Amino acid sequence: MKLFPIAPEPSTEPVDDMVNSKWQNVLREPLLHFLVVGCVLFGGYHFLNPGQEEAAEAQEIVLTKDDVRQLAISWLAQGRSAPTPEQIIGLAEQKVTQEILFREAVALGLDRDDEVVKRRLAQKMDFLAADVATLQEPTTEQLKTWFSVNSGRFALPAHASFRHLYFSPDKHGKAARVAADAALARIGGRPPEEAAAVGDPFMFQSHYRNATPEQMAKEFGPAFSEALFQLTPGKWEGPIQSGYGWHLVWVDAMEPGRVPAFTEVIPSVKAGWIEDQYREIRRIALDEMRSRYVVTVPEIDATDLRDLRVPAGAGAQFEVPTQ
Repeated sequence: MKLFPIAPEPSTEPVDDMVNSKWQNVLREPLLHFLVVGCVLFGGYHFLNPGQEEAAEAQEIVLTKDDVRQLAISWLAQGRSAPTPEQIIGLAEQKVTQEILFREAVALGLDRDDEVVKRRLAQKMDFLAADVATLQEPTTEQLKTWFSVNSGRFALPAHASFRHLYFSPDKHGKAARVAADAALARIGGRPPEEAAAVGDPFMFQSHYRNATPEQMAKEFGPAFSEALFQLTPGKWEGPIQSGYGWHLVWVDAMEPGRVPAFTEVIPSVKAGWIEDQYREIRRIALDEMRSRYVVTVPEIDATDLRDLRVPAGAGAQFEVPTQ
């Protein structure tokens, strides 16, 4: 019987060494180390901040009563009288608007490499809206249509040029008006040049040119201004009382208020149109941004605004948010 030699089993030692060598090379790969570290950091961040994604979807702005009191103190620091609850609501609304604009500005990266405060970032958002508003050049027809609706904004006030004779309560006492009545009877229809010496010295002007109702109300008082613009030019009339005493008035010329023609105010109309466009674009943009926030503002009554005090020397540190 013929015997065949049995071949020896192949050794597995070289294969095992090869596999081990490959795994060792893989484990030494820097890219693998980077991936492992990244996974650990990513998982650890989400483990420590489980609500981060939910918070990004609905941001919340909360004003406390202390915040509102601080707004009121800031208001007082500007040298103003105590704010009303309605004014406080307006200040709170401005504060919320500023906070929304700030957050949106940060979301757009406007704060990068910029150390300005929140108010400046909010202004940047405003400037973006302003730039958009100025992109469109209005047509003449658009301006005419806008002017027809807003012509009252360009109304020119009445103007009066007049002279007056003054009768002082310091000199005549309670008889100052009686003295003015007697002077009116004496001078009759004499022109101003001939009657200038009849009255008492006046601390300001005796002759006014192109005066407006607003100017005269500031200088003589609203009652005097209203009476002045009802007088007839070319004669002495009065007496009219002011905050200083009594006056006889001669009107040289009176020009009633009027609305100018479109061609007279085209540059101003264009500026007004652009301003309105800016305000509308800003309103739409802010409404869209605000829709992404949950805003909480406390109810405010008079008791919350009692005993407000501005710290001594702190006026320059406070600033009320602008509109």
